[in-house]
Amino acid sequence: MKEKFYQYIEELQDAITAKLEELDGKAKFKEDLWDRPEGGGGRTRVIENGEVFEKGGVNISAVHGPLAPAMQKYFKVGEVDFFACGLSLVLHPKNPMVPTVHANWRYFEMYDKEGNTIDQWFGGGQDLTPYYLFEEDAAHFHQVCKNACDKFKPEFYPEYKQKCDDYFWNSHRNEARGIGGLFFDYCKASEEMSIEKWYDFVTEVGDSFLNAYVPIVEKRKDLAYSEAQRNWQEIRRGRYVEFNLVHDKGTLFGLKTNGRIESILMSLPPQVQWVYDHHPQPGSEEEKLLKVLMEPRGWVE
Repeated sequence: MKEKFYQYIEELQDAITAKLEELDGKAKFKEDLWDRPEGGGGRTRVIENGEVFEKGGVNISAVHGPLAPAMQKYFKVGEVDFFACGLSLVLHPKNPMVPTVHANWRYFEMYDKEGNTIDQWFGGGQDLTPYYLFEEDAAHFHQVCKNACDKFKPEFYPEYKQKCDDYFWNSHRNEARGIGGLFFDYCKASEEMSIEKWYDFVTEVGDSFLNAYVPIVEKRKDLAYSEAQRNWQEIRRGRYVEFNLVHDKGTLFGLKTNGRIESILMSLPPQVQWVYDHHPQPGSEEEKLLKVLMEPRGWVE
């Protein structure tokens, strides 16, 4: 399974980066191949200063070795070995009318000291962080997510949509990071879903990503915007940074397992503002967004 899934994310990385370069029309992805001393490595691809994308990364990695003590405590296990692979992407567009997007699809195995597999699971998801709320864009993104889920179980979309709303919640701000999407973790074999079936599900979601995001970018990338709207984008990006550094488990896992710092922190936007006690004008488009972030809602029937 680990070889099969790693081959999938290699091919998915190629497909996504090719489409994003075409969409940008100016910038190309820079590729870094890196090795982890304890075992494994990855292929980082970063795009910067493009016509559409100010900064973005589409990274794959496969790392293995003894599980670090901090992660043993987190997973409530003793001395075990692990294997983890996945694709993680974040795209920060230049135009504040185009939303930031994040996605991640991953696979994890754990072994005893004899090398026997004692646990395995999939996780992942995709979520949208707009700066200006276009309700039809939110509905489109969520509909694509729902369509992928509905091919497997009708309960998946509402369950994983709720988990996404719960996970990407900036509790210290009492607001969501964005308008959500899907979030799932610890997807393990059961009587209903074999590990092979979970592979089919996760790859279905991965394959849906470009359809979920690209039409939104195409619709919004050439819209006019003001300096004030750009400032709002940078202030909201600050909340994105706060979530990733304070709450995000993927960032924590990477830092605790001696991951590659540049790849872990590629999710951070290049231009950010923290304005003291900032509040948008009552009745403004900025306030409209904040109200939705403070009370997440449904986007599809």
